[in-house]
Amino acid sequence: MTARKKAEQDSPPKTGRRIRYQVACSLDGYIADEKGGADWIVDEPTIDFAALFAQFDTFLMGRKTFELTLTNSAPGFGDAEVVVISRTLRPEDHPGVTIISDGLEERVRELKERPGKDIWLFGGGELLRSLLDLNLVDTVEPAIVPVLVGGGVPFLASPAELKNLTLTSHRVFPSGIVWLEYTVKPPESA
Repeated sequence: MTARKKAEQDSPPKTGRRIRYQVACSLDGYIADEKGGADWIVDEPTIDFAALFAQFDTFLMGRKTFELTLTNSAPGFGDAEVVVISRTLRPEDHPGVTIISDGLEERVRELKERPGKDIWLFGGGELLRSLLDLNLVDTVEPAIVPVLVGGGVPFLASPAELKNLTLTSHRVFPSGIVWLEYTVKPPESA
């Protein structure tokens, strides 16, 4: 028996909710342009955004993404819980928002173990890198938009550790958007 098979047998079954990094991304790997904008994302009328948002009851994001959501053009989160990772935001300034400023790994693991729907890792290549390093991200789901932005906010901030992924789903839309879903493979056991 290989070490990996043994580790899979010995590890407890996965419980709790999944953290899913679901984001629009340009073909050249950016989630926002150099000014933080996303005007380059093409409209795709066949995507059912109500059904998409209904898969989640929690949105997890970093401070920069959260601050962008405070603008009038940002999507609303309805009754969903909003959790922001920040060392600078003060909870008393943002009632109704959970702010995690320390104990990231423990607090996010607790969040995953609560009952409920999946957790949307909403924007933020830096937070993606941090959570991947902690082996807390379950899926990576880029919607590749047929555009070359040329620079801006990268899909994954560097430097990042190598992570292996398994393609579990893909869809191609009339606009040329290709939506991919990958499961993050667990790290190899020593």
